[in-house]
Amino acid sequence: MTAQQSHLADSILIIDFGSQVTQLIARRVREAGVYCEIAPFQNAGSAIERSRPKGVILSGSPAGVPEANSPRAPQAVFDLGVPILGICYGQQVMSHQLGGRVEAGNNGEWEGEFGRAFITITEDCPLFDGLWAVGERHQVWMSHGDKVTEFAPGFRIVAVSDGAPFAVIADEQRQFYGTQFHPEVHHTPDGAKLLANFVHKVCGIEGDWSMGAYRDAKIQEIRDQVGDGRVICGLSGGVDSSVAAILIHEAIGSQLTCVFVDHGLLRLNEREQVESLFRDHYNIPLVVVDAEERFMRGLEGVTDPEAKRKFIGGEFIAVFEEEAKKLGGADFLAQGTLYPDVIESVSFTGGPSVTIKSHHNVGGLPERMNMKLVEPLRELFKDEVRVLGKELGLNDQFVGRHPFPGPGLAIRIPGEVTKERCDILRKADAIYLEEIRNAGLYDAIWQAFAVLLPVRTVGVMGDYRTYDSVCGLRAVTSVDGMTADIYPFDAAFLSGCATRIINEVKGINRVVYDYTSKPPGTIEWE
Repeated sequence: MTAQQSHLADSILIIDFGSQVTQLIARRVREAGVYCEIAPFQNAGSAIERSRPKGVILSGSPAGVPEANSPRAPQAVFDLGVPILGICYGQQVMSHQLGGRVEAGNNGEWEGEFGRAFITITEDCPLFDGLWAVGERHQVWMSHGDKVTEFAPGFRIVAVSDGAPFAVIADEQRQFYGTQFHPEVHHTPDGAKLLANFVHKVCGIEGDWSMGAYRDAKIQEIRDQVGDGRVICGLSGGVDSSVAAILIHEAIGSQLTCVFVDHGLLRLNEREQVESLFRDHYNIPLVVVDAEERFMRGLEGVTDPEAKRKFIGGEFIAVFEEEAKKLGGADFLAQGTLYPDVIESVSFTGGPSVTIKSHHNVGGLPERMNMKLVEPLRELFKDEVRVLGKELGLNDQFVGRHPFPGPGLAIRIPGEVTKERCDILRKADAIYLEEIRNAGLYDAIWQAFAVLLPVRTVGVMGDYRTYDSVCGLRAVTSVDGMTADIYPFDAAFLSGCATRIINEVKGINRVVYDYTSKPPGTIEWE
C-alpha cells in the first residue's frame, strides 16, 4: 500500500454538486477524526477508483433535480456497495436516480422551505443512535425549493417536517440515507453528531485519523514522489509555506532548498524573521532573493486585481526557475497551497460553481513552468495546518500567526502598487497588529490587516490642511477561511488605532473600519 493509499484507506468521499457549504461537510467529517476528500460530480468516477472510500456523501446544490441538465451522481456510486448519505439536493438526486420522484417548488402550491425548521422523529435509524429518539422534535436548517414527493423502492421515512414529508429517509439494507436538511451547518445544532454517527456507526470507520498520521503518510508520499530529485520551496514567510518547507525537509533533507523572494510586498521585518527561523532554528538551506525593484517595475500601472495576481504568480515562478539554474537545476517546486485555495480558484468544467479569485499559487501559475509541483498541504484547511505545524515542532506563537497572502501587500493596495505606498501600508499595518496584541486580542482574531485605499481626503493637522490617503482596517473571525464574520472591536480600540496611525504614519489622514462579512465580501480586498 502506498503512502497516498494509507491515508485514504478509511476515508469518506464527498461528491460536490456545487453547494456553497460543501466544505463544511468536509470540516465536520474531519472533526470526527475521519479523512475525507471532495470531488466534483464530473470527476466522481475517477475519485472512487483512486480512493476506494468506505462511505460517500452527496452534497447540496444550487441546481434543481427537475431542471434540464442538472447534475447527477455516476451509477458507480450506487454500485460501490458502501454507505451513502445524501444531503438536500443529494437526497433528492439519489431518490430520483433510484426510482423516486422529485417535484419543483414555486408551483403555486409550495414555495420551498428555508431557514430554521423542526423535524419530528418517526422511526429509529442508525443516524439517530444515541442522539434522537422517536417522537422527539429537533431543530434543523432547511434550504430547498424542490422536494421529494415519492421515495425510491427500499426506503422508509424516519423523520418528517411540515414542509418535507421525507425529511430523513433510510434504506438500511443498502445503507443509503438521505436528509432534506443540512446537518453540516451551525444552525442544525446536532448536525455534527449526526454526521459522526454516519461515518462511525454506519460506515464503521474508527475515527483515528490525525495530523500525526497525516504527517507520517505525507513524508513517505513526498519521498515516493521526489525520489532523488531536487526541490525548491518558495517561502512567503507565512505559516503555510513554512510548514510545507519543514515537512518536506523532514522527508528529503538536503535535497530541499528554500527560496525566499523579497518582492517588496512584505510585512515589516518579515525578511529578518524568515532568515532567523530557517537558518538559525532549522538549519534549512535558504536563498534570499532581493527582487523588490523587479516586482515594482512589473506592477507599474497595473490596477486590475487579477492582473496583479497573475503577474506576481508568474514572476515568482520566473525567479524560482532562475534560482534553480544557479543551484544546478531542480525537478520540483514546493508550495504551501491549501484546500480553500484550490476550492476558490478552480471551478467545475461546465459545472455549477464559479471561480471567486485566482490564488497566486493555484490559478496564477504560467504554463511554461518547467518544474513539477509538490504541495503537501493541498488537502488541508488552515486550522489543520496549524496543528501539523505543532506536530513538526513549530512554537505556538509562529503557528498562530494570522494568514498572509502570497501576493502580499499588492492585494491590500487597491489600484497601482508603488514602493512609497507599500512603505506607508507596512507602517500602518504594524501599528494595527501591535495594538491588537497589546489588547490581548490577537489569538481571538482569524486575520487582521490594514489596507491602503486609492482615495485621498482632506484633513487638518494643527493649523494645516492635509490631503492624504485613507487607511482601512480589517479584522475577521473564521474557522477555515471559507466564511468569516467581522471582529466586533469596541469604539475606543478603533479610535486609539486611528489616532496612532494618523500621528505616526506620514501619508495617512483618515482611518475606516471594514464591517463586511464573507460572503458577500472576501477576506482580502482583492
